[in-house]
Parts: sequence; C-alpha cells; structure tokens
Amino acid sequence: MSAYQNEIKALAALKEKNGSAWSAINPEYAARMRIQNRFKTGLDVAKYTAAIMRKDMAEYDADSSIYTQSLGCWHGFIGQQKLISIKKHLKTTDKKYLYLSGWMVAALRSDFGPLPDQSMHEKTAVSSLIEELYTFLRQADARELDLLFSALDDARNAGDKAKEQEILKQIDGFETHVVPIIADIDAGFGNAEATYLLAKKMIEAGACCIQIENQVSDEKQCGHQDGKVTVPHEDFLAKINAVRYAFLELGVDDGVIVARTDSLGAGLTKQIAVTRQESDLGDKYNAFLDCEEISPAEMKNGDVVLNRNGKLLRPKRLASGLFQFRKGTGEDRCVLDCITSLQNGADLLWIETEKPHIGQIKGMVDRIREAIPNAKLVYNNSPSFNWTLSFRQQVFDTWVAEGKDVSKYDRAKLMSVEYDETELALEADARIRTFQRDAAAQAGIFHHLITLPTYHTAALSTDNLAKGYFAEEGMLAYVKGVQRQEIRQSIACVKHQNMAGSDIGDNHKEYFAGEAALKAGGKDNTMNQFH
Repeated sequence: MSAYQNEIKALAALKEKNGSAWSAINPEYAARMRIQNRFKTGLDVAKYTAAIMRKDMAEYDADSSIYTQSLGCWHGFIGQQKLISIKKHLKTTDKKYLYLSGWMVAALRSDFGPLPDQSMHEKTAVSSLIEELYTFLRQADARELDLLFSALDDARNAGDKAKEQEILKQIDGFETHVVPIIADIDAGFGNAEATYLLAKKMIEAGACCIQIENQVSDEKQCGHQDGKVTVPHEDFLAKINAVRYAFLELGVDDGVIVARTDSLGAGLTKQIAVTRQESDLGDKYNAFLDCEEISPAEMKNGDVVLNRNGKLLRPKRLASGLFQFRKGTGEDRCVLDCITSLQNGADLLWIETEKPHIGQIKGMVDRIREAIPNAKLVYNNSPSFNWTLSFRQQVFDTWVAEGKDVSKYDRAKLMSVEYDETELALEADARIRTFQRDAAAQAGIFHHLITLPTYHTAALSTDNLAKGYFAEEGMLAYVKGVQRQEIRQSIACVKHQNMAGSDIGDNHKEYFAGEAALKAGGKDNTMNQFH
C-alpha cells in the first residue's frame, strides 16, 4: 500500500472513531490536505533543510565535483518560481538552495524604502522574508500536488487503472520545493545578545543556515565597497556562539553557520584587541596594526600605545578614531580569520574577494586547509564583479605570460563589443562557464551563489517590456516578449489564477460544501485558453 493510501486509511479510522458527527468528512480529501501541508512550522523546515545541508557537505568532502548552488531572492514569488523552474528543467531540486541577501533586504524590503547595504533596515525584515519565501515554496508544493490529485480523479473517472497507478506513484515520490536557505544576518545587528535574538527569529522562520560577517555592526558596509571595519576575533566568536546557542535552543542541532571575513578589503578596525599573553588571538590581531615605534618621551596626550617585545608601538589612528592595518596584510588576516572561525564553531567560510579569480581563492584555501583539512567555502559569484572584463583580462594576462601575440587587443578596453567574437573573448566565456566547477575542484568552494541576480533580472525584463510597450510596439511588446514566451516555454505562472491558488480553492470548496460549491474554474474561466 502506498504512503498516500496509508494516510487515507489512517484518517478513515479517525473518522470512524469520531462517529456520525464527522460523516461529512472525506478521508481522502483530508489526506490530500495533510500531504499538501507537510511542513507545519518553520522549525520543521529548518530541521529538514539542515539535514540536507549536512548531507551535501559530507558528499562534497568525498567528491568535490558535487557542489551546491543558489540564487538570491528578494520575494517569495521569485523564490517559488526559481524552484518551479529547477524542477521543470532539472527534474530535481537536489543541491539547489536559496540565498537571502541582506543587500536585497535593505534595497527592496525596508519600510524606509531603498537603503544602502549598511544594516540600517529593520532587522525583523530578514526573518519576515525567510517566512515569506517558505510560505511561497510550500504553496508551490500544494499547487503541484493539487494538479496531481485532479489528474488522479480524472484517471479514475475515465477508468484508466494504469494512469491511476502512475499518478499514485508520482504522489508518493513527490519532491518538495522546500530547500535550504542560506540567510544573511549581516554583522549581527548589534551585540551578541541582539545577534542571538535575531538568529532565533530567523531559525523559527525556517533558516537552517545563517551567514555572519566580521565587520563592526554599526559600521557595516557592503563587501564590495570601501570603508569596511573589522572586529577582533573574540568579538566575532561571541556572535558565532550566539548563533549556535540559538540553533541548539530551538532543537536544530544540525544548524549551519557560515563565517564571512571581509578582511581582504577591510583596512580598518574600531578597536585594539584585548591580549592576555603573547601570541594569543588578541596579540595576533594587533600584530597586523600599522604602528610606529616611539620612545616614552614621544608619547602624546591620549595616545594608545602597545608594548611588544620591549618596544613601544603607537598604532596609526585616523581622524575618525579608527585604527588602520598595515597594507598588504589582508590575505594573512583572512586566513587567520577563517582558521579561527572554523576552530571555534563555524561550519563554512565566506571570503569576500575583489575579483573572481580561482588562483587567488585557492591560495588562501590551501593555507587554511593546512590547519583545517576539510575547510569549505560559500562563494559569492557577485554581480559587483564585471565578469566579462575580469575574465577577458585574465585570459589576456595568461597569453602575455605564455608569449602569445596580443597586439590586436587593448587590455583596458576588452569590455567592448568589438571583441565579442574574438578568440580571447570566447576563451574568457569558456572560463566563466566552468568557473563554478573549476573553483569547486580547485579552491574548496562547496556552495556557489549569486547574491543579487533576481534584482538585476527584474530590472532588465522590465526595461525590455517598457521600451516596447510605451513606444511603437504597444501591446505586441507584451504579447511577443512575455506571454508568447511563457506559453511556449511552459512557464507555470502563465496561468496566473492557478499559480495564485484558485484551483486549490475550488477543490477546497468542493471538500467543504460538496455539490453546493460555487467554483471559479468553470468553462468561462479565461485561463482555459492556455494549453
């Protein structure tokens, strides 16, 4: 007997137990509603998806070709359509996640309106978006199962036993649209207690994986902007512990923490670390400070002075009160950040780089793996990179090193369309195509994500429609560029009433009221035009 049929049997027994008062209840309808609502709470989602991530991490450790991917989503509908598309084209959601970007929450989901990526938005907007994403993913489950249930009824009405068994098999083997979300908590939105409280909200909403960065919370900047300020390791580790305690308190024992370091591009710190003995973490952090040796007589009022190996060192302090690190220490600080984070509770790393260069990433990961052999990265395939120019310049530099003639190329102008069909451009595109696979194999990248893709795709598609619709093309711009493509590519939301739950509602009306139900999906429903 199938799982579906077992559910019906159990509910039939429950109906019988409750006697005539439940006479109107159809056990099969109730079973359908249960199956359509597999995840009752966000914690159910978090526990389920955390187990998926742990399995995927173990599989990557065994075979680095088995990496994972995600796209950033700023609305539940966007996340839902992404997963529907993945199931349609790839037939499985395996190794495919969602990413929730703090940048997009700030830019698109704040009550203040568009904001820069500086943690100025309402902190609860993050957990609210997680809840919204999973609401839409669960609705995608309900919709797809509803279509299967309707097809099952049609097969039964037609007396097609073979079709009935085929659909029952699809129902029992149904793969949920619910996948892990890697959720950005920025720098924790305050002290460790504030981080813990927000982490709890995020986990209760369904987050199995929380990404936190080592910037100063009230000085937070986008990873691809200047002016980033980092915190001493002990401050950052307290926030990692806060997130872990939040997972444990809520029973999500497999919860995953991604420790992000912005040290590669951060040249500043707000405070000098506390050090208790030579070579402890605080001392290692302070060793990167840009200092000048002074004598006691050279000390000025208000100076902060370090004593190292019998020498007095005065860290260079800016007018802002911030201290600066020595130039050229970013990579060493990144490596120390990563090793320290993994040794103190983090599960995965995120190194924010200034360009997508496998050699650069590999160099750091190799150093980290000397201390932590199974160190793994989550990597931002960022829209802040000019991928075309960067990879064309990488090919150019490789060819120069190999002694190849590059006289027909201007390195500074390689973005130009005139180079698009050249040998160099085609080689660059080939490297971009295999970047994720190559970086997973060579540079320890377990998870590849694009932080802001759907922000850009929404803008691009809207521009293309507006360009024609408000000009000479008029309605043809929509019909040719949108609807015709939706129909021919079998985009689910071409039947937007169905996508919004109209058919599910019709079926519920029949469950609740039987033949008296007034349905919306009859012959006059214009959605019947789309086949």
